Amino acid sequence: MSETLDAAPPHATFDTVLVLDLGSQTSHLILRRLRSIGVYSEMLPCTQKLKDLSWKPVGIILSGGPSSVYSPDAPNVDPLVFELGVPVLGVCYGCQLIAWRVNPNNVAPGVAREYGETSMAIRKIGNHADRLFEGLGDSLNVVMSHFDKLVHLPDGFKTIATTKNSEFAGIAHDSQPVFGIQFHPEISHTERGTDIIANFALKICGARADWKMDNFSEREIVRIRKLVGDKAQVIGAVSGGVDSTVAAKLLTEAIGDRFKSILVDTGLMRLNECEQVKETLDKHLGINLTVVDGSDLFFSRLAGVTEPEAKRKIIGETFIDLFEIEALRIEKEAENTPFAGKVEWFLQGTLYADIVESLSFKGAASSTIKSHHNAGGLPARMQNGEAHLKLLEPLRELFKDEVRAFGRQLQIHEELIGRHPFPGPGLGIRIIGEVTRERVEIVRKADHIFISMIREAGIYDEVRREHLSFERNFTNRFARSPKPTLRLTQTEVTPFLAFYEFVSISDLHSSTAVGVQGDARAYGYICVLRAVTSLDMMSAEPYEFEWSLLKAISRRIVNEVDGIARVVYDTTSKPPGESLLHASPSHTCDINRPTGTIELE
Repeated sequence: MSETLDAAPPHATFDTVLVLDLGSQTSHLILRRLRSIGVYSEMLPCTQKLKDLSWKPVGIILSGGPSSVYSPDAPNVDPLVFELGVPVLGVCYGCQLIAWRVNPNNVAPGVAREYGETSMAIRKIGNHADRLFEGLGDSLNVVMSHFDKLVHLPDGFKTIATTKNSEFAGIAHDSQPVFGIQFHPEISHTERGTDIIANFALKICGARADWKMDNFSEREIVRIRKLVGDKAQVIGAVSGGVDSTVAAKLLTEAIGDRFKSILVDTGLMRLNECEQVKETLDKHLGINLTVVDGSDLFFSRLAGVTEPEAKRKIIGETFIDLFEIEALRIEKEAENTPFAGKVEWFLQGTLYADIVESLSFKGAASSTIKSHHNAGGLPARMQNGEAHLKLLEPLRELFKDEVRAFGRQLQIHEELIGRHPFPGPGLGIRIIGEVTRERVEIVRKADHIFISMIREAGIYDEVRREHLSFERNFTNRFARSPKPTLRLTQTEVTPFLAFYEFVSISDLHSSTAVGVQGDARAYGYICVLRAVTSLDMMSAEPYEFEWSLLKAISRRIVNEVDGIARVVYDTTSKPPGESLLHASPSHTCDINRPTGTIELE
């Protein structure tokens, strides 16, 4: 292992394309496309002042966004973006922003959003501007999604692409490497979208495609050793998931027995999970592991708490409290050993997706996205460095698929590498309302049936199970949704659901759903199943089960798990959908008997 290898962060070592987020739900996909072609990329909010960066990007991409340039609070970017002397590509809103900065009259305020696939004609100019669409033919099918519209060509720019409804679908400055496009190349339905991004990054920015996992371990081990030093000890939470396991294995490789992994039995884990994690980490991977039973403390602190964000914060605070106690114990035990250094660091398997999900494009915690248990959900004393323990996040530059590739380099076996994501707060955030031992046991059994039947069907690797939740009471609360956003036709609603005239989920934790078991009415919980296909969990699509399998899963859960009266399947994509668990208690769900529709606000 070379100890002279530069331990600087990736943006100081690799050519980096900077993505400035202007609010698009697909900004992260631009990063994914860049990483997939071997170009390192980072995303920052559009409010970022470039003079405050310690590094210089080789190119900048301005993302799309839902705003109008005419809005009083329209997002903008640092003027230095256009003075830095690096290529700039504006996508949708980013394109409109470029044109508006030249002259506001170039952009007309939107009346209706233009969205959908369309055919785009490529226009060759005969100069540097042709590089953006080089090798892509004369036309492409692209996805448009914008509000404002370019109505005049900015001074000094040329038109490089047109569509039926957009005279300026692509523009480029006549002499400077500044480009704008009115479509989304990062979306999979845009034809040759990755090639467009590759042309910008490789041919226009001149970035080297050398971002690979091949030497990530070596780089990170050097960086960890420099950061931690020769004496300090590190403790870290493990759950048996791929992120925490890869991080723990990396720390073991870097500092050996000075790293102590801790598995906290919160009482919120899946069936037999503690035993399985101990077997895998301790015996098979050689990771120093301690198991701490904190279930009584977690349940006592969660008693009476129903709001999802409050539960996340309580779980995060309790984790850190237990870890600080454990840190003191480890220090005391090590006083007369070669590992007598203080426990100074707390290892966490934070990924780049965690950071992105927990920030809005304005740079603050988003009010519309849940705090992530690996980022915004942590106690402030861990975030700002004032705690007894400092935060160590060696995977924070990686997406999930990159972590899996890295784990294979560390020779972690494939069964663990391919394990479905499971949130750190465990089953506690898969229960709407108060978390009790009884409810956890119910959802634990249902979870086990769901996963085991997916495995038996041979489709476990096809789906990423985002969450399984249950909740009591889709009862007759006679509350109607004033702004329905989801309607399911009568053929998609079971007769049992259609029995109810109106249903509300405004107070799910306090009452029951009714069913019939045997000859008697049965009151119990509703179990919401969700299975998705996803590359990095930043976006996801519902998995399309065979109907017979979904019915079999439902039948087993209702028959074998006492307390569950009904099972439903969540078909919402992400975005826009998040877990039902993250909905506000004021959201309502109505079943209208005459029309046979479900309406979810």
